[in-house]
Amino acid sequence: MRIMSADTPVSLCEEQKTWKTSEEIEKKTSSHTFTTIPSKQIHRPRIFYRHRDPNEMLFSYTQKITEGMEPDVTLTCLDFEWELHRMYLFKSKVLSQLLAQALQNSDLPITESNAKVKKAEIRCYSKQHQLSGWKHKDVFEQKQRLPKVTIALEINDPDVTRVAFAIALQNLYSSEPQVNEEDVLGILAAAELLQFSSLFLKCIQVMRSSICAASVCSYYSAGCKYKQPSLITDCERWIEVNLVPQLGSQIHLRKVPLELLQKVLKSPRLFTFNEFHLLRTALCWVFLQQNPKIQIIPSYDTVLTYFSSLPKICAFLEREIGQRYIAIFQSLRLHGITSSKHLEELWEINFLPLPWLTRILSDHYHALENGGDMAFQRDFNTQAVRFGLVLTQEPRYHAEIISIYGFFFEIKAVRHDASAYSFYMQRVKHADPIISFFTAERSPVSLKQEREVKYEIKAQCQIDGKWEEFTTERLTQKFGIKKPSCKSVILKACIPSVPIYVTFSLLFPSS
Repeated sequence: MRIMSADTPVSLCEEQKTWKTSEEIEKKTSSHTFTTIPSKQIHRPRIFYRHRDPNEMLFSYTQKITEGMEPDVTLTCLDFEWELHRMYLFKSKVLSQLLAQALQNSDLPITESNAKVKKAEIRCYSKQHQLSGWKHKDVFEQKQRLPKVTIALEINDPDVTRVAFAIALQNLYSSEPQVNEEDVLGILAAAELLQFSSLFLKCIQVMRSSICAASVCSYYSAGCKYKQPSLITDCERWIEVNLVPQLGSQIHLRKVPLELLQKVLKSPRLFTFNEFHLLRTALCWVFLQQNPKIQIIPSYDTVLTYFSSLPKICAFLEREIGQRYIAIFQSLRLHGITSSKHLEELWEINFLPLPWLTRILSDHYHALENGGDMAFQRDFNTQAVRFGLVLTQEPRYHAEIISIYGFFFEIKAVRHDASAYSFYMQRVKHADPIISFFTAERSPVSLKQEREVKYEIKAQCQIDGKWEEFTTERLTQKFGIKKPSCKSVILKACIPSVPIYVTFSLLFPSS
Protein backbone atom coordinates (compact mmCIF):
# COMPACT_ATOMS: atom_id res chain seq x y z
CA MET A 1 0.00 0.00 0.00
CA ARG A 2 1.24 3.50 -0.84
CA ILE A 3 0.43 6.77 0.84
CA MET A 4 -0.09 10.24 -0.58
CA SER A 5 -1.73 13.47 0.48
CA ALA A 6 -3.71 15.77 -1.74
CA ASP A 7 -0.54 16.84 -3.49
CA THR A 8 2.33 14.61 -2.34
CA PRO A 9 4.11 13.00 -5.33
CA VAL A 10 4.11 9.21 -5.37
CA SER A 11 6.09 7.03 -7.80
CA LEU A 12 3.81 4.39 -9.35
CA CYS A 13 4.34 1.25 -11.44
CA GLU A 14 5.17 1.74 -14.61
CA GLU A 15 -8.55 7.84 -50.79
CA GLN A 16 -10.92 9.51 -48.41
CA LYS A 17 -11.56 12.79 -46.72
CA THR A 18 -8.11 12.94 -45.19
CA TRP A 19 -6.65 13.53 -48.64
CA LYS A 20 -6.89 16.94 -50.18
CA THR A 21 -9.23 17.91 -53.00
CA SER A 22 -7.79 18.53 -56.44
CA GLU A 23 -8.13 22.30 -56.01
CA GLU A 24 -6.16 22.18 -52.75
CA ILE A 25 -3.51 20.05 -54.43
CA GLU A 26 -3.17 22.53 -57.29
CA LYS A 27 -2.73 25.39 -54.83
CA LYS A 28 -0.19 23.40 -52.84
CA THR A 29 1.88 22.26 -55.77
CA SER A 30 1.89 25.68 -57.36
CA SER A 31 4.51 26.68 -54.78
CA HIS A 32 6.91 24.01 -56.10
CA THR A 33 8.92 24.45 -59.28
CA PHE A 34 8.37 21.77 -61.92
CA THR A 35 10.64 21.82 -64.97
CA THR A 36 11.37 19.49 -67.82
CA ILE A 37 14.79 18.86 -69.32
CA PRO A 38 15.36 17.67 -72.89
CA SER A 39 16.04 13.96 -73.15
CA LYS A 40 19.72 13.37 -72.64
CA GLN A 41 21.79 10.39 -71.53
CA ILE A 42 23.71 11.36 -68.37
CA HIS A 43 26.54 9.15 -67.22
CA ARG A 44 27.55 9.63 -63.64
CA PRO A 45 29.51 7.64 -61.06
CA ARG A 46 27.51 5.98 -58.34
CA ILE A 47 28.41 7.19 -54.85
CA PHE A 48 28.35 4.88 -51.83
CA TYR A 49 27.87 6.23 -48.33
CA ARG A 50 28.96 4.57 -45.14
CA HIS A 51 25.42 3.94 -44.00
CA ARG A 52 22.40 4.24 -46.31
CA ASP A 53 22.95 5.82 -49.71
CA PRO A 54 19.42 6.79 -50.86
CA ASN A 55 20.18 6.51 -54.56
CA GLU A 56 21.83 3.12 -54.31
CA MET A 57 19.05 1.95 -52.02
CA LEU A 58 16.45 2.92 -54.62
CA PHE A 59 18.43 1.51 -57.56
CA SER A 60 18.93 -1.85 -55.86
CA TYR A 61 15.24 -2.08 -55.01
CA THR A 62 13.94 -1.12 -58.45
CA GLN A 63 16.29 -3.56 -60.17
CA LYS A 64 14.83 -6.42 -58.15
CA ILE A 65 11.26 -5.38 -58.89
CA THR A 66 11.82 -4.81 -62.62
CA GLU A 67 14.10 -7.84 -63.05
CA GLY A 68 16.99 -5.73 -64.25
CA MET A 69 15.05 -3.54 -66.66
CA GLU A 70 16.93 -0.38 -67.66
CA PRO A 71 15.46 2.86 -66.26
CA ASP A 72 13.85 5.15 -68.84
CA VAL A 73 13.23 8.24 -66.66
CA THR A 74 15.80 10.31 -64.78
CA LEU A 75 14.41 12.49 -62.01
CA THR A 76 16.70 15.33 -60.97
CA CYS A 77 15.85 16.23 -57.39
CA LEU A 78 17.60 16.97 -54.07
CA ASP A 79 20.96 17.15 -55.91
CA PHE A 80 20.53 13.53 -56.97
CA GLU A 81 19.58 11.87 -60.25
CA TRP A 82 17.04 9.17 -59.50
CA GLU A 83 16.70 6.43 -62.12
CA LEU A 84 13.06 5.41 -62.52
CA HIS A 85 10.70 3.50 -64.81
CA ARG A 86 7.83 5.43 -66.33
CA MET A 87 5.40 2.54 -66.04
CA TYR A 88 5.44 2.96 -62.24
CA LEU A 89 5.06 6.73 -61.99
CA PHE A 90 1.29 6.88 -62.34
CA LYS A 91 0.75 6.57 -58.55
CA SER A 92 2.19 10.08 -58.17
CA LYS A 93 0.14 12.82 -59.76
CA VAL A 94 3.12 15.17 -59.78
CA LEU A 95 5.50 12.73 -61.48
CA SER A 96 2.79 11.72 -63.95
CA GLN A 97 2.30 15.37 -64.90
CA LEU A 98 6.03 15.93 -65.27
CA LEU A 99 6.36 12.85 -67.47
CA ALA A 100 3.43 13.84 -69.65
CA GLN A 101 4.87 17.33 -70.06
CA ALA A 102 8.29 15.93 -70.96
CA LEU A 103 6.77 13.65 -73.60
CA GLN A 104 4.75 16.48 -75.07
CA ASN A 105 7.93 18.52 -75.40
CA SER A 106 9.78 15.65 -77.08
CA ASP A 107 9.95 14.99 -80.82
CA LEU A 108 7.11 12.43 -80.69
CA PRO A 109 3.61 13.47 -81.77
CA ILE A 110 1.38 14.27 -78.82
CA THR A 111 -1.14 11.57 -79.65
CA GLU A 112 1.55 8.92 -79.92
CA SER A 113 3.08 10.03 -76.62
CA ASN A 114 -0.23 9.86 -74.84
CA ALA A 115 -0.88 6.41 -76.25
CA LYS A 116 2.48 5.15 -75.07
CA VAL A 117 1.94 6.55 -71.57
CA LYS A 118 -1.36 4.70 -71.43
CA LYS A 119 0.29 1.48 -72.59
CA ALA A 120 2.96 1.93 -69.94
CA GLU A 121 0.26 2.01 -67.24
CA ILE A 122 -1.31 -1.14 -68.68
CA ARG A 123 2.05 -2.91 -68.65
CA CYS A 124 2.56 -1.88 -65.03
CA TYR A 125 -0.72 -3.42 -63.95
CA SER A 126 0.00 -6.51 -66.05
CA LYS A 127 3.37 -7.01 -64.38
CA GLN A 128 2.05 -6.49 -60.88
CA HIS A 129 -0.73 -9.02 -61.32
CA GLN A 130 1.38 -11.46 -63.40
CA LEU A 131 -1.05 -11.82 -66.25
CA SER A 132 -0.13 -14.78 -68.42
CA GLY A 133 -0.35 -12.90 -71.72
CA TRP A 134 2.75 -10.79 -71.03
CA LYS A 135 6.36 -11.88 -71.18
CA HIS A 136 9.44 -10.00 -70.07
CA LYS A 137 10.72 -9.88 -73.65
CA ASP A 138 7.48 -8.24 -74.84
CA VAL A 139 7.74 -5.59 -72.12
CA PHE A 140 11.41 -4.94 -72.91
CA GLU A 141 10.79 -4.55 -76.65
CA GLN A 142 7.83 -2.27 -76.05
CA LYS A 143 9.88 -0.15 -73.63
CA GLN A 144 12.73 0.19 -76.13
CA ARG A 145 10.46 2.19 -78.42
CA LEU A 146 9.86 4.79 -75.68
CA PRO A 147 12.29 7.72 -75.41
CA LYS A 148 14.34 8.14 -72.24
CA VAL A 149 13.47 11.46 -70.62
CA THR A 150 14.80 13.60 -67.80
CA ILE A 151 12.48 15.49 -65.51
CA ALA A 152 13.26 17.81 -62.61
CA LEU A 153 11.49 18.58 -59.36
CA GLU A 154 12.57 21.30 -56.95
CA ILE A 155 11.86 20.61 -53.26
CA ASN A 156 12.14 23.32 -50.63
CA ASP A 157 10.54 21.43 -47.76
CA PRO A 158 13.28 20.60 -45.16
CA ASP A 159 11.19 17.67 -43.92
CA VAL A 160 11.82 15.81 -47.18
CA THR A 161 15.16 14.08 -46.64
CA ARG A 162 16.94 12.09 -49.33
CA VAL A 163 16.35 8.82 -47.51
CA ALA A 164 12.64 9.57 -47.05
CA PHE A 165 12.34 10.61 -50.70
CA ALA A 166 14.02 7.37 -51.80
CA ILE A 167 11.58 5.33 -49.72
CA ALA A 168 8.67 7.26 -51.24
CA LEU A 169 9.97 6.47 -54.74
CA GLN A 170 10.39 2.82 -53.77
CA ASN A 171 6.73 2.70 -52.87
CA LEU A 172 5.84 3.58 -56.46
CA TYR A 173 6.95 0.04 -57.24
CA SER A 174 5.04 -1.65 -54.41
CA SER A 175 1.48 -2.92 -54.60
CA GLU A 176 0.99 -1.97 -50.92
CA PRO A 177 2.68 1.03 -49.24
CA GLN A 178 5.45 0.17 -46.80
CA VAL A 179 6.49 2.74 -44.19
CA ASN A 180 8.90 2.51 -41.23
CA GLU A 181 8.42 4.62 -38.10
CA GLU A 182 11.98 5.96 -38.20
CA ASP A 183 11.43 7.94 -41.43
CA VAL A 184 7.66 8.37 -41.37
CA LEU A 185 7.69 12.17 -41.04
CA GLY A 186 9.96 12.58 -44.06
CA ILE A 187 8.02 10.02 -46.07
CA LEU A 188 4.77 11.83 -45.22
CA ALA A 189 6.25 15.11 -46.47
CA ALA A 190 7.48 13.40 -49.64
CA ALA A 191 4.09 11.75 -50.24
CA GLU A 192 2.39 15.11 -49.86
CA LEU A 193 4.78 16.73 -52.31
CA LEU A 194 4.43 13.92 -54.86
CA GLN A 195 0.66 13.77 -54.39
CA PHE A 196 1.03 10.07 -53.64
CA SER A 197 -2.27 9.55 -51.84
CA SER A 198 -2.04 5.87 -50.83
CA LEU A 199 1.41 6.41 -49.30
CA PHE A 200 0.23 9.56 -47.53
CA LEU A 201 -2.65 7.68 -45.91
CA LYS A 202 -0.34 4.83 -44.91
CA CYS A 203 1.95 7.31 -43.14
CA ILE A 204 -0.98 8.74 -41.19
CA GLN A 205 -2.00 5.21 -40.20
CA VAL A 206 1.52 4.36 -38.99
CA MET A 207 1.77 7.59 -37.01
CA ARG A 208 -1.58 7.11 -35.30
CA SER A 209 -0.53 3.66 -34.13
CA SER A 210 2.96 4.59 -32.93
CA ILE A 211 2.42 7.67 -30.75
CA CYS A 212 4.86 7.84 -27.82
CA ALA A 213 6.62 10.48 -25.72
CA ALA A 214 9.40 10.93 -28.28
CA SER A 215 7.08 11.34 -31.27
CA VAL A 216 3.81 12.83 -30.06
CA CYS A 217 4.78 16.49 -30.50
CA SER A 218 6.27 16.05 -33.98
CA TYR A 219 3.23 13.99 -35.03
CA TYR A 220 0.94 16.69 -33.68
CA SER A 221 2.80 19.35 -35.67
CA ALA A 222 2.55 17.20 -38.80
CA GLY A 223 -1.18 16.75 -38.23
CA CYS A 224 -1.61 20.52 -38.04
CA LYS A 225 0.63 21.13 -41.07
CA TYR A 226 -1.25 18.70 -43.30
CA LYS A 227 -4.69 19.29 -41.75
CA GLN A 228 -5.24 15.74 -40.48
CA PRO A 229 -7.85 15.98 -37.68
CA SER A 230 -7.69 12.28 -36.78
CA LEU A 231 -3.95 12.47 -36.11
CA ILE A 232 -4.33 15.73 -34.18
CA THR A 233 -7.05 14.22 -31.99
CA ASP A 234 -5.02 11.08 -31.28
CA CYS A 235 -2.00 13.13 -30.22
CA GLU A 236 -4.10 15.35 -27.96
CA ARG A 237 -5.75 12.30 -26.43
CA TRP A 238 -2.40 10.66 -25.72
CA ILE A 239 -1.06 13.79 -24.02
CA GLU A 240 -4.22 14.11 -21.91
CA VAL A 241 -3.42 10.89 -20.08
CA ASN A 242 0.38 10.88 -20.34
CA LEU A 243 1.35 14.50 -19.69
CA VAL A 244 2.17 13.75 -16.04
CA PRO A 245 3.01 10.00 -16.07
CA GLN A 246 5.37 10.10 -19.08
CA LEU A 247 6.10 13.53 -20.55
CA GLY A 248 6.51 15.08 -17.10
CA SER A 249 9.67 13.07 -16.54
CA GLN A 250 11.21 13.27 -20.04
CA ILE A 251 13.00 16.00 -21.96
CA HIS A 252 10.36 15.69 -24.72
CA LEU A 253 8.13 17.81 -22.45
CA ARG A 254 9.91 20.86 -23.87
CA LYS A 255 8.40 20.27 -27.34
CA VAL A 256 4.77 20.59 -26.22
CA PRO A 257 3.43 23.83 -27.78
CA LEU A 258 1.99 26.40 -25.37
CA GLU A 259 -1.43 26.37 -27.05
CA LEU A 260 -1.60 22.58 -26.90
CA LEU A 261 -0.55 22.47 -23.25
CA GLN A 262 -3.19 25.01 -22.35
CA LYS A 263 -5.87 23.03 -24.20
CA VAL A 264 -4.87 19.76 -22.54
CA LEU A 265 -4.86 21.30 -19.05
CA LYS A 266 -8.50 22.31 -19.52
CA SER A 267 -9.59 18.88 -20.77
CA PRO A 268 -11.99 16.91 -18.55
CA ARG A 269 -10.04 13.78 -19.53
CA LEU A 270 -6.71 15.05 -18.18
CA PHE A 271 -5.03 12.52 -15.91
CA THR A 272 -2.78 13.37 -12.98
CA PHE A 273 -1.69 11.64 -9.78
CA ASN A 274 -2.74 14.78 -7.88
CA GLU A 275 -2.86 18.55 -8.38
CA PHE A 276 0.68 19.06 -7.14
CA HIS A 277 2.07 16.71 -9.82
CA LEU A 278 0.36 18.85 -12.43
CA LEU A 279 1.84 22.05 -11.00
CA ARG A 280 5.29 20.48 -10.90
CA THR A 281 4.98 19.43 -14.54
CA ALA A 282 3.90 22.94 -15.55
CA LEU A 283 6.83 24.51 -13.66
CA CYS A 284 9.24 22.08 -15.35
CA TRP A 285 7.78 22.95 -18.77
CA VAL A 286 8.33 26.69 -18.14
CA PHE A 287 11.88 25.95 -16.95
CA LEU A 288 12.61 24.10 -20.21
CA GLN A 289 11.20 26.96 -22.28
CA GLN A 290 13.49 29.41 -20.46
CA ASN A 291 16.53 27.13 -20.73
CA PRO A 292 16.53 25.72 -24.29
CA LYS A 293 20.10 24.41 -24.03
CA ILE A 294 19.25 21.99 -21.22
CA GLN A 295 19.38 18.46 -22.68
CA ILE A 296 18.15 16.38 -19.72
CA ILE A 297 15.01 16.67 -17.65
CA PRO A 298 15.81 18.66 -14.49
CA SER A 299 15.02 17.55 -10.96
CA TYR A 300 12.28 19.41 -9.13
CA ASP A 301 14.90 20.88 -6.79
CA THR A 302 16.75 22.28 -9.82
CA VAL A 303 13.57 23.94 -11.03
CA LEU A 304 12.94 25.47 -7.60
CA THR A 305 16.53 26.70 -7.36
CA TYR A 306 16.31 28.34 -10.78
CA PHE A 307 13.16 30.33 -10.01
CA SER A 308 14.41 31.21 -6.53
CA SER A 309 17.56 32.69 -8.05
CA LEU A 310 15.65 35.22 -10.17
CA PRO A 311 15.29 38.84 -9.01
CA LYS A 312 12.61 39.29 -6.35
CA ILE A 313 11.25 42.53 -7.82
CA CYS A 314 7.95 40.83 -8.67
CA ALA A 315 6.52 37.36 -9.21
CA PHE A 316 7.73 35.51 -12.31
CA LEU A 317 4.26 35.48 -13.91
CA GLU A 318 4.05 39.25 -13.46
CA ARG A 319 7.31 39.87 -15.30
CA GLU A 320 7.24 40.52 -19.04
CA ILE A 321 8.95 37.21 -19.73
CA GLY A 322 6.39 35.27 -17.67
CA GLN A 323 3.12 36.88 -18.71
CA ARG A 324 2.74 34.57 -21.70
CA TYR A 325 2.48 31.64 -19.26
CA ILE A 326 -0.32 33.07 -17.09
CA ALA A 327 -3.07 31.15 -18.91
CA ILE A 328 -1.23 27.87 -18.22
CA PHE A 329 -1.35 28.37 -14.46
CA GLN A 330 -4.87 29.76 -14.52
CA SER A 331 -5.87 26.34 -15.92
CA LEU A 332 -4.49 24.53 -12.86
CA ARG A 333 -6.56 23.72 -9.77
CA LEU A 334 -4.20 25.36 -7.33
CA HIS A 335 -6.71 25.10 -4.48
CA GLY A 336 -6.02 21.36 -4.57
CA ILE A 337 -2.47 21.93 -3.31
CA THR A 338 -2.90 21.75 0.46
CA SER A 339 0.51 20.60 1.72
CA SER A 340 2.12 23.31 3.85
CA LYS A 341 5.53 22.25 2.54
CA HIS A 342 4.54 22.78 -1.09
CA LEU A 343 2.82 26.07 -0.34
CA GLU A 344 5.98 27.30 1.38
CA GLU A 345 8.01 26.32 -1.69
CA LEU A 346 5.65 28.27 -3.93
CA TRP A 347 6.11 31.29 -1.68
CA GLU A 348 9.90 31.01 -1.73
CA ILE A 349 10.31 30.75 -5.51
CA ASN A 350 8.21 33.88 -6.03
CA PHE A 351 6.54 32.39 -9.08
CA LEU A 352 2.81 33.00 -8.56
CA PRO A 353 1.44 36.53 -8.04
CA LEU A 354 0.83 37.38 -4.38
CA PRO A 355 -2.98 37.69 -4.82
CA TRP A 356 -3.04 34.10 -6.12
CA LEU A 357 -1.20 32.75 -3.09
CA THR A 358 -3.34 34.80 -0.75
CA ARG A 359 -6.52 33.37 -2.30
CA ILE A 360 -5.24 29.80 -2.00
CA LEU A 361 -4.37 30.21 1.68
CA SER A 362 -7.65 32.00 2.39
CA ASP A 363 -9.65 29.17 0.79
CA HIS A 364 -7.76 26.59 2.84
CA TYR A 365 -8.33 28.45 6.07
CA HIS A 366 -12.05 28.80 5.38
CA ALA A 367 -12.39 25.09 4.53
CA LEU A 368 -10.57 23.98 7.70
CA GLU A 369 -12.67 26.32 9.84
CA ASN A 370 -15.88 24.93 8.37
CA GLY A 371 -15.35 21.19 8.52
CA GLY A 372 -13.95 20.87 5.01
CA ASP A 373 -16.61 22.91 3.19
CA MET A 374 -15.18 24.11 -0.14
CA ALA A 375 -17.46 27.13 -0.34
CA PHE A 376 -15.48 28.84 -3.09
CA GLN A 377 -15.27 25.77 -5.35
CA ARG A 378 -18.72 24.91 -6.63
CA ASP A 379 -18.14 23.83 -10.23
CA PHE A 380 -17.38 20.13 -10.06
CA ASN A 381 -16.23 19.89 -13.70
CA THR A 382 -13.48 22.48 -13.29
CA GLN A 383 -12.76 22.58 -9.54
CA ALA A 384 -12.98 19.05 -8.15
CA VAL A 385 -9.68 17.87 -6.67
CA ARG A 386 -8.20 14.94 -8.61
CA PHE A 387 -6.22 11.89 -7.51
CA GLY A 388 -5.05 9.13 -9.85
CA LEU A 389 -3.68 5.62 -10.21
CA VAL A 390 -2.01 4.02 -13.24
CA LEU A 391 -2.52 0.28 -13.54
CA THR A 392 -0.13 -2.01 -15.37
CA GLN A 393 0.16 -5.80 -15.32
CA GLU A 394 1.29 -6.11 -11.72
CA PRO A 395 0.40 -5.95 -8.92
CA ARG A 396 -3.22 -7.06 -8.95
CA TYR A 397 -4.08 -4.70 -6.09
CA HIS A 398 -3.44 -0.94 -5.91
CA ALA A 399 -4.24 1.27 -2.94
CA GLU A 400 -3.30 4.82 -1.93
CA ILE A 401 -4.24 6.94 1.09
CA ILE A 402 -5.25 10.49 0.21
CA SER A 403 -5.85 13.42 2.54
CA ILE A 404 -7.86 16.59 2.03
CA TYR A 405 -8.87 19.08 4.75
CA GLY A 406 -8.39 16.57 7.55
CA PHE A 407 -10.36 13.74 5.92
CA PHE A 408 -8.64 10.53 4.82
CA PHE A 409 -9.71 8.17 2.06
CA GLU A 410 -8.23 5.03 0.58
CA ILE A 411 -8.55 4.82 -3.21
CA LYS A 412 -8.41 1.27 -4.55
CA ALA A 413 -8.11 -0.65 -7.80
CA VAL A 414 -8.41 -4.43 -7.87
CA ARG A 415 -7.84 -6.81 -10.80
CA HIS A 416 -9.96 -9.94 -10.35
CA ASP A 417 -8.84 -11.83 -13.45
CA ALA A 418 -7.28 -11.08 -16.82
CA SER A 419 -9.72 -8.30 -17.68
CA ALA A 420 -12.13 -7.69 -14.75
CA TYR A 421 -11.43 -4.66 -12.56
CA SER A 422 -13.07 -2.89 -9.62
CA PHE A 423 -12.41 0.72 -8.59
CA TYR A 424 -13.71 2.38 -5.42
CA MET A 425 -12.73 4.47 -2.39
CA GLN A 426 -13.53 4.35 1.30
CA ARG A 427 -13.04 6.66 4.23
CA VAL A 428 -10.32 5.83 6.76
CA LYS A 429 -10.69 6.56 10.49
CA HIS A 430 -8.53 9.35 11.80
CA ALA A 431 -7.23 6.97 14.47
CA ASP A 432 -6.01 4.38 11.96
CA PRO A 433 -2.25 3.82 12.48
CA ILE A 434 -1.59 4.25 8.77
CA ILE A 435 -2.38 7.95 8.85
CA SER A 436 0.35 8.69 11.40
CA PHE A 437 2.42 9.59 8.33
CA PHE A 438 0.14 12.55 7.67
CA THR A 439 0.01 13.81 11.23
CA ALA A 440 3.82 13.73 11.25
CA GLU A 441 3.70 15.98 8.16
CA ARG A 442 1.59 18.61 9.98
CA SER A 443 -1.56 17.46 8.25
CA PRO A 444 -4.83 18.50 9.93
CA VAL A 445 -7.22 15.86 11.23
CA SER A 446 -11.01 16.20 11.26
CA LEU A 447 -13.06 14.49 13.97
CA LYS A 448 -16.36 14.82 12.09
CA GLN A 449 -18.29 11.55 11.94
CA GLU A 450 -19.76 12.30 8.51
CA ARG A 451 -18.64 14.23 5.48
CA GLU A 452 -20.80 14.85 2.41
CA VAL A 453 -18.74 14.34 -0.75
CA LYS A 454 -19.42 14.85 -4.44
CA TYR A 455 -17.25 12.42 -6.34
CA GLU A 456 -16.69 10.62 -9.61
CA ILE A 457 -14.56 7.57 -10.42
CA LYS A 458 -13.36 7.32 -14.01
CA ALA A 459 -11.16 4.75 -15.79
CA GLN A 460 -9.60 5.42 -19.20
CA CYS A 461 -7.88 2.92 -21.48
CA GLN A 462 -7.35 1.94 -25.09
CA ILE A 463 -9.36 -0.95 -26.50
CA ASP A 464 -8.60 -2.00 -30.08
CA GLY A 465 -6.80 1.29 -30.65
CA LYS A 466 -9.69 3.47 -29.44
CA TRP A 467 -9.87 5.34 -26.16
CA GLU A 468 -12.71 4.22 -23.91
CA GLU A 469 -14.04 5.66 -20.64
CA PHE A 470 -15.81 3.91 -17.76
CA THR A 471 -17.34 6.14 -15.11
CA THR A 472 -19.66 6.20 -12.13
CA GLU A 473 -20.84 9.64 -13.30
CA ARG A 474 -21.06 12.31 -10.60
CA LEU A 475 -22.39 11.07 -7.27
CA THR A 476 -23.10 12.62 -3.85
CA GLN A 477 -22.70 10.55 -0.70
CA LYS A 478 -22.25 11.04 3.04
CA PHE A 479 -19.15 9.15 4.10
CA GLY A 480 -19.11 7.86 7.69
CA ILE A 481 -16.34 6.02 9.47
CA LYS A 482 -18.13 2.68 9.68
CA LYS A 483 -19.41 0.25 7.07
CA PRO A 484 -21.33 0.47 4.86
CA SER A 485 -21.35 4.28 4.79
CA CYS A 486 -17.56 4.52 4.61
CA LYS A 487 -17.41 2.90 1.15
CA SER A 488 -18.21 4.46 -2.22
CA VAL A 489 -20.03 2.98 -5.17
CA ILE A 490 -17.86 0.40 -6.95
CA LEU A 491 -16.99 1.01 -10.60
CA LYS A 492 -16.70 -2.36 -12.36
CA ALA A 493 -15.26 -2.68 -15.84
CA CYS A 494 -14.02 -5.33 -18.25
CA ILE A 495 -10.79 -3.95 -19.69
CA PRO A 496 -8.65 -6.29 -21.81
CA SER A 497 -5.45 -4.23 -21.93
CA VAL A 498 -3.24 -1.95 -19.85
CA PRO A 499 -2.28 0.70 -18.94
CA ILE A 500 -5.46 1.92 -17.25
CA TYR A 501 -5.68 5.50 -15.98
CA VAL A 502 -8.03 5.80 -12.99
CA THR A 503 -9.11 9.22 -11.69
CA PHE A 504 -10.93 9.92 -8.42
CA SER A 505 -12.41 13.44 -8.37
CA LEU A 506 -13.67 14.90 -5.05
CA LEU A 507 -15.44 18.07 -3.98
CA PHE A 508 -16.74 18.89 -0.49
CA PRO A 509 -19.96 20.93 -0.83
CA SER A 510 -21.08 23.34 1.85
CA SER A 511 -22.88 21.62 4.71
